[in-house]
Amino acid sequence: MDDETLFTIGALAERTGLTVKTIRFYADKGIVPPTGHTPAGYRLYDIDALTRLELVRTLRELDIDLPTVRRILARESTLAEVAAAHADALETQIRVLRLRRAVLRAVASRGSNPQEMDLMHKLVNSTRTERHRFIHDFIDATFGGVDANPAMVELLRSTMPDLPADPTVEQVEAWMELVELVQDNDFRAAVRTMAEYQERQRAEGDDTGLHHELTEVVREEVFRALAAGIAPDAPEAAAIVDALSARYAQTFGKTDDSHLRRWILERLEVANDVRVTRYWQLVASVNGWPPVADLEPVFTWFGNALRNSAK
Repeated sequence: MDDETLFTIGALAERTGLTVKTIRFYADKGIVPPTGHTPAGYRLYDIDALTRLELVRTLRELDIDLPTVRRILARESTLAEVAAAHADALETQIRVLRLRRAVLRAVASRGSNPQEMDLMHKLVNSTRTERHRFIHDFIDATFGGVDANPAMVELLRSTMPDLPADPTVEQVEAWMELVELVQDNDFRAAVRTMAEYQERQRAEGDDTGLHHELTEVVREEVFRALAAGIAPDAPEAAAIVDALSARYAQTFGKTDDSHLRRWILERLEVANDVRVTRYWQLVASVNGWPPVADLEPVFTWFGNALRNSAK
């Protein structure tokens, strides 16, 4: 054996940055055994052992466990396979750290007490499925066993709030508020009332599906009235009510009369719950969607204008 091509354990420590004790440990575990020994029994290592030690050092710095390191060196696992698996594990760790950072910032922002901080931490660190369970439970409790609007139920299930990997403080706070909202018994009862109303309407042959075009027309017309400062009892309001009532009659295939206007008013009164709008605002905030407009002023103005038109 040519001694000039070999390194003593001290020289190897200088080249690799590992301690002599660590190199001995790897040798004793059979991970990087010495290439040979001097006549006096000191360990010697060749260039291949140096390369293997440098790889071990890098892998350990990446927090890869020794059994996996051993498999890589024995070529039982490829470095690419291990790197991919470890990258996935690191991605999970990074996501958890980002969530914890967001929780701490939310706690600092809200001035939370220890109980709220603990709840917030548990909620955001639960699995995606566990977080979705809050919403599914809410939908089951409010629409379960009721032949309500299937389009609304599908919309609720298909627009699940989903915290991103790196949520903002606002998104964490929105998620907390949303969980509190969907667990509120008064809110559940109000939504259940809406579902039962829809069931009665369907039983009477009325289509209570989602009419986005009609909703947009009502919102645009009423927003224009609000922007123009038109009061619900003003003469100009009557013309707006007439136009919207005619649009309802066309959409639902009904006669445009006083009965229709009472029916529209009933629908508005059932639907006009600020917490419903808040639900969609919170979902949008958690999912990073554009802000949802508050329709409560629209419902209130239109309802008052309808009442005045019946006088």
